[in-house]
Amino acid sequence: MTISATKGETMSKPIAQSGGAAPRLAIFTDFDGTLVEIAETPDAVDVPADLADQLDRAARDFDHAFAVITGREIADIDRFLSPLHLPVAGAHGAQRRRADGTLIELDGEISNSAQHIAAAVGPLLEAHPELILEPKDGAVALHFRQAPQLEEECLQAMQAAIAPHPDFTLVPGKMVIEARPAGFDKGSALRAFMQEEPFVGRTPIFIGDDRTDEDGFRVAQELGGIGIKLGPGKTVARMRIADVASVYALLEGLTQIATGQPGARDLALATPILAETTAH
Repeated sequence: MTISATKGETMSKPIAQSGGAAPRLAIFTDFDGTLVEIAETPDAVDVPADLADQLDRAARDFDHAFAVITGREIADIDRFLSPLHLPVAGAHGAQRRRADGTLIELDGEISNSAQHIAAAVGPLLEAHPELILEPKDGAVALHFRQAPQLEEECLQAMQAAIAPHPDFTLVPGKMVIEARPAGFDKGSALRAFMQEEPFVGRTPIFIGDDRTDEDGFRVAQELGGIGIKLGPGKTVARMRIADVASVYALLEGLTQIATGQPGARDLALATPILAETTAH
């Protein structure tokens, strides 16, 4: 599989028509469902052969103000995008690697709590092997994509598992229920990045597809930027984009605008990628 672009539905003019000098943007994006299509299992994602190269070029064009904010662990993103090592917030911000490569250490009590939560869900996994448990360093995800009829049972099991751990909360996603530390979300991760070089002083754009991305949309817009929601569904994001292929096209267009390539703004206006969100 290689990257291909699609025009999407309608055009968003706020970025391309900003006028004046090329905007200083900071790009933040989810991974599953945004940079790659969602797969039946976490390890089954199909990563385009040229995705890492495109993201590397984009990162350089944005002066390395480009980060992935995901529910996955940082190690997963490094594996899928090897040899590229981007700034990443993993496990919804419980893990974070700065642009200079520094890893923010996770509190040991959070890691221990996550291990206990994962163990507590074990009996449900034994009874229903079609469920997938994704233990992380600092979070736990229970996937029921292959058994959607078990959603309520999964929710009850996760509620019981976190009950002894008041420092954790549950977050529903697309066919997944995740336990994560309270106070950590994609918005807090984005805000932390925006206080550091090379992100500080730039206009943030956050692209995502899931309910867990809403915090990122909200914070990006609080900081004067734009949230971009992929696909349908209620959202606080100001803009909407059709599909993963359109995300690739959007990143290419934004790099052309950011680097001041001749005719980039005219091309962006002529090529529909984004739509304004009319219903929140």
